[in-house]
Amino acid sequence: MRATEKTRRLTGLALMTAIIVVLQVVASFIKFGPFTITLALAPIIIGAALYGAGAGAWLGAVFGVVVLIACVAGWDMGGNVLFTANPLLTAALCIVKGGAAGLVSGAVFRAMAERRPMRASITAGILCPVVNTGIFIAGLTLCFYDTLVAWAGGSNLIFYIITVLTGVNFVLELAINLVLSTVIVRVVRARKGF
Repeated sequence: MRATEKTRRLTGLALMTAIIVVLQVVASFIKFGPFTITLALAPIIIGAALYGAGAGAWLGAVFGVVVLIACVAGWDMGGNVLFTANPLLTAALCIVKGGAAGLVSGAVFRAMAERRPMRASITAGILCPVVNTGIFIAGLTLCFYDTLVAWAGGSNLIFYIITVLTGVNFVLELAINLVLSTVIVRVVRARKGF
């Protein structure tokens, strides 16, 4: 990689990192249900599309660290309950789910973008929140089952997970990414020349 390209990549990643931090800190105060909404997935997808799956993993992990800070600080009450119950598992869950979401969306975008950039963008936009939310729900179920049952308050656990934990947040995250898919393609085309 030439020095100019390395500088552009580093600058781009720094910019995306800053955007993710700001968006997620702001999102920490927007609540739908027990957890805060995620606004930082679109910059993760853009960074992953521009710079690859490794960059997506980095940006997703940064997002996870900001989520963890919100859990520790009490900005995310549900996350604070998890952190109080088990700080190490909460930290791992936050960082792994974000990193995996960025990694998967970047890998899928790269695999599809050459022939179908719009389809690649839409697919990455769908997979990012699916992976993020899926790992979160799996982590809750495997590592915080008693807490999850207590939150459900006697209601059907699967119904509670689908309607309360993933319901509005997941739908909003998915909708934002789908709306921004055309923007993501334009940004990548302008930068990469697809």
